[in-house]
Amino acid sequence: MRDPQHPATNSITLTGVLYALSDPARLEIVKSLRDGREKQCGEFGLRSKTTMSHHFKVLRDAGVTHTRVEGRRRFTSLRERDLDARFPGLLEAVLAARKPF
Repeated sequence: MRDPQHPATNSITLTGVLYALSDPARLEIVKSLRDGREKQCGEFGLRSKTTMSHHFKVLRDAGVTHTRVEGRRRFTSLRERDLDARFPGLLEAVLAARKPF
């Protein structure tokens, strides 16, 4: 299994981040990562493996999350520091404005 690619902080775009955060399932993933812990995909409670893979890829490609591979397991963490450096307060504002599910 090859290591996933992550954009450099200065390559993270506003449109990419907003697109990644436009889906309710991805917002829930980001919300659950706010505690600062890395999590495995099974800890998020998404139903379909294909759907999970898609959501994690969109978040990773946008620079919202970081995926670390350890053997056959993948651990996801939030790139909150990078996002705040690039777009101060954006993540907080989006999460505060989201509607409860």
